[in-house]
Amino acid sequence: MIMVHHYNVDLTWQSHRKGLLSCPELMNEMGVAIEVATPVEFFKGMPGIWSPEHLFVESVSGCLMTTFLAIAENSTLEFTGFSCNAKGRLEQVDGVWMMSEILLKPTVFIQNEGLRNKAIRIVKKAEHACLISHSIKSKISMEIAIKVDPILIDS
Repeated sequence: MIMVHHYNVDLTWQSHRKGLLSCPELMNEMGVAIEVATPVEFFKGMPGIWSPEHLFVESVSGCLMTTFLAIAENSTLEFTGFSCNAKGRLEQVDGVWMMSEILLKPTVFIQNEGLRNKAIRIVKKAEHACLISHSIKSKISMEIAIKVDPILIDS
């Protein structure tokens, strides 16, 4: 049997070039909505508000993180933290604006140096398993950093 999942989002225009993004399932539980607007780089763009471009880049970064967490748990990787800086490159390609590349810079914090190679393997597995990355045309590049968490090192 083929599994299919659906994700619902509602977007309501508010004013100017700004709308309110919400999810019916999440609104009942968390009351969370996100303002979304044209980015400042474009005509009548609005500063200080999430843009579709930011959310696009975040969807790749967020997918990497959640996939990493699942694989790390199944692989019993002991880690103390995960963060990821992500940068999207928006440019005109053949006369069409597109997010041509996303650079992911994940950092995994481990308890000891002996876990470095395992952590790197798991981040790479997460990159290859990320369903959002499989769903887009953008080139995905990654620079992995593994750091030993100094808080847990015995002095």
